[in-house]
Amino acid sequence: MTEPGVVRVLLADDDALVRAGLRMILGGHPDLEVVGEARDGVEAVALAGRLAVDVVLMDIRMPRRDGLSATEELLRTPSPPAVLVLTTFDTDDSVLTALRLGASGFLLKDTPPDRIVDAVRRVAAGEPALSPTVTAQLIAAVASGPQPDRTAAARTRLDSLTERERAVALAVGAGRSNAEIGAELYLSVATVKAHLSRVMVKLGVENRVQVAIQVHDAGLA
Repeated sequence: MTEPGVVRVLLADDDALVRAGLRMILGGHPDLEVVGEARDGVEAVALAGRLAVDVVLMDIRMPRRDGLSATEELLRTPSPPAVLVLTTFDTDDSVLTALRLGASGFLLKDTPPDRIVDAVRRVAAGEPALSPTVTAQLIAAVASGPQPDRTAAARTRLDSLTERERAVALAVGAGRSNAEIGAELYLSVATVKAHLSRVMVKLGVENRVQVAIQVHDAGLA
């Protein structure tokens, strides 16, 4: 039985060596517990629900069912886990697709162990885990080409926010952490989290990465 406060992690990758390496890296930390391993997207969805996991490390390319499809289904569940996408290249278009679906971030498979641990802890706490390369790529993808329908829809959703909620959303779009937003707006971190929760409900999104995407879609970042 997992101790209270321990992050329950599921590893989803068709490469047994990758799973073994991740299990070894995460297993050395008392606040993290690998509770299951999946060899494909089908197993990932089934195990995530059965094991009540907090974070899924999800490979994009797997047999039977890929990580994108599995991520989409997992994030539609009532109490979805945070999903960290595993990829070989940070310029992979699939990373952007996964973020739009609601993934909380991504990890390169050659990421140093300490950064993998930090990323798992961050997404478990509701923070994104994105590299500068992917953040820039995400913004460029949003900004490229005329997309009037998406821009108008994003602006309409943002118009539903109160002035303070909008300020929080714009700060998220600028890549600020909760602590940075609190300092900037003279709010406690708890108040920032409360505002952000209401922002996500009003925008119909699941995490702060998607909030940032909405802000960029609206042309406000």
